[in-house]
Formats: sequence, C-alpha cells, structure tokens
Amino acid sequence: MERRKPRRIGKKPRSRSPARTSRAAPRKRVAIPRTRGQFLAMSVQAQDRWTRMTRVIRTMRVEGVSLQKASKEFGLDPRFVIRLGRSALRKTANGQYKAKPTDRLLRVLRVLTLDGLREVATRDSRLATLVGEHANAVQNYLQTGDDSALRKLKRRTITDASGKRVRLLMDLEEINRRGSAGVLSFEYLYARSA
Repeated sequence: MERRKPRRIGKKPRSRSPARTSRAAPRKRVAIPRTRGQFLAMSVQAQDRWTRMTRVIRTMRVEGVSLQKASKEFGLDPRFVIRLGRSALRKTANGQYKAKPTDRLLRVLRVLTLDGLREVATRDSRLATLVGEHANAVQNYLQTGDDSALRKLKRRTITDASGKRVRLLMDLEEINRRGSAGVLSFEYLYARSA
C-alpha cells in the first residue's frame, strides 16, 4: 500500500513552475535589406532606423568619433548598430569598434538626375559618398554661384544596387531651373531620413 504525505494545513500546495533555463529568449531577427524593394517593404520605423544606422557608421568613418557618440547623435542603441552594421565595423584590440574604410550596406538615396530627383539604392559606401558630394556641390552652386565643386567631381554616373547606371545632373542651367522652382532643399539627400 502506497503512503501519502500528510497534507499541511493552512498552506496552499505549491504549483509546479517550469524549470528556469539559463538561456535568454531568442532575439527577434531583423532583416537586413539588400535591395530597394526589400528596403521599401520594411515598416517606416524600420526604414528610419536602418537609415540612421548607416549614418552612424558614416559619421564614425568621416569624423572619427566613437560608436557610442555617433549612436547617441542619431538616437540609436550602439548594440543595434553592431547587430545590423557588423559587416561595416571592425573590433580593435582594445575592444572598441571602428568603421571600415568602405562597406556594402544598402543605402536608398535621392539622386539629382536629368529626370529629376530619383530614389536610388546603392550597396557601395563610396558611391553614397559621391552622391553626397554631388548634393553638396549643387547646394554650394545654388548658394554662391561657384560651380568648381561640381567640375571637380571625378565621376558623373553611379551604378545602383540592381546594376543600372544613373547619370548625375551636371547641367548648370537645369540646376538653376530646379533650384528656383524650389525642388532642391538641404535635406533632399536621404530618401528616408531621421
């Protein structure tokens, strides 16, 4: 005959809880966009965070600031930047992260072409830099009339992420026309900016 343990009076029987494990809950996977279509399929908030993440890496590269400082400037957690932008970062011997000289992170930028402003996706940080230099040269020309920065640009076309060539607008008369029409503003570069 089986013996039962005496029941304690006044105390509720303890419910069995599942055993705790030392493993943390798995993180939700964040998709890394590789094409313009994948980028546009993301929510507006995800597009904004992705764009800010690429700007953090650009700031680290150009200005030489730390990951923490650049992340704070764009309102992002440095862990988020490391998680999504790891391919553009390298860890130094002292444990700090530095931006690599170039990267292949997708950027969707507005490019001034003969057909007007176009959203172009690129996976080459050097081409993104060229687009930025072109935008700065256009703004400088519109403000001062000095076209020397436009003439100094080494390339006048870029190749987008799908392999299509896109010609940058270099015609001064057309730039004047678009500038006086109010089409161009200081914030036209990033298609999805913070």
